[in-house]
Formats: sequence, C-alpha cells, structure tokens
Amino acid sequence: MIESSESATINYRDEVIRKMVHLCSLSIPIAYYFFSRIEAIIILSILTITAIIIDVGRYYIPSLESIVRKYLGFMMRKHEWDKKKMNLNGATYVFISALACVIIFPKVLFITGFAVLIISDTSAALIGRKFGKTKFLAKSLEGTLAFFVSAVIVVFFTPKILGEPLELLIGIIAVAVGAIVENISFGIADDNLSIPMSIGFVMWGLYLILYPGLELILLGVPR
Repeated sequence: MIESSESATINYRDEVIRKMVHLCSLSIPIAYYFFSRIEAIIILSILTITAIIIDVGRYYIPSLESIVRKYLGFMMRKHEWDKKKMNLNGATYVFISALACVIIFPKVLFITGFAVLIISDTSAALIGRKFGKTKFLAKSLEGTLAFFVSAVIVVFFTPKILGEPLELLIGIIAVAVGAIVENISFGIADDNLSIPMSIGFVMWGLYLILYPGLELILLGVPR
C-alpha cells in the first residue's frame, strides 16, 4: 500500500472522518449557485477570517489549543501542529480557497472546480490509502485514477455555460490536470487551493481557445 508519510500520521478510520467533514464543504458550491458573487464574497470573507483567527490563535492561546486538540486533534495531520511554521489546517485552506476562487472565477467555473475538489480529493485519499499499490509520481496510481474518474462524473453534472458537448471535453481535460496537481501538490502548495485553481484556469483558457472571442465575464454568466 502506498501512502504519503503525512497521510499516515492519522489512521484510516480518522481519515474517513476527516474526509466526511471535508464533504460537508460541498455546501459551498451548492449554496453559491443561489447567491450572487458579492453575497458569496461577504459570507466567505467572514468565515475565512474567523477560521484564520481560530487557527492561528491556537498556537498562542493554550486553552484554545486544548479545545482544538480535544475535539478535532484526531483528524489533524502532523504538519498542522507545527508550532515553528504555524501551518494552517485543511479546513482553513478550504475557506481561503473558496474565497479566492469566487473572486477570481466566473460562477460556473468555480462550481465545477470546487465540487471536484471536495468530491474527488475525498475519493483519491480514501481509495489511495486503502488500495494504493502502484507508485505514480508522488502518490499512487489508484488514488489518482479515483480522483479522475470521480471528477469526470462531477463534470457531467455541474452547470455549463453554453450547453454544448464540447464543454464536457473542456471539463475532462481540466480535471485530468487537476488529478495530476492533486498528486504532486504536497510540500509545494495546499491542494485545497491548488486543485480548484488549476481546474479553473485550465477551463477558462480552453473556453477562450475553443470559443474564440468568448469573454466569460461579459457573456452574462451569473457571478
């Protein structure tokens, strides 16, 4: 079985619980479908600032650290307790990523990229740790394939801009890039940020290449 030394710092049962909590973040792209861009930015800004304050505060306030360790410590990885580097935990990065991606991308691209992050990152982690035996880049081939297959399914169900079949190809190419980024991100960038960013930018670029002259922001796509 192939697993990163970092993922091995929590056992598989706790990994499952961590990823079930991660799946709750699927509420972000679902809710954003019904909110305006400005409303989403305001809400996510409040959540992100709160998360950062708590996350950084636990390094300075012993009582807060004790509460976090008691209720969430079993799900947190070793690097998320590094007092020297004061690393943020994955949940905080989810909020940071959501806020940044809402600001940068049109709504349709955000919903696709972020839904893939939540669903496919979960699939890659659980399948990779349980069944990963074949080394592929930094992680396992099984985990990366789980990411890609689940991401393709997500692409089929997320909203499209023009409603054309070619958009499925755009999404599939983008999530293939996202699968590689997920595999190699550890130690370079937090994948909660790198996955939706890579998918969003690839999709955006492909739309502009395959639909010359198309400006997504001016298309009337709700943001």
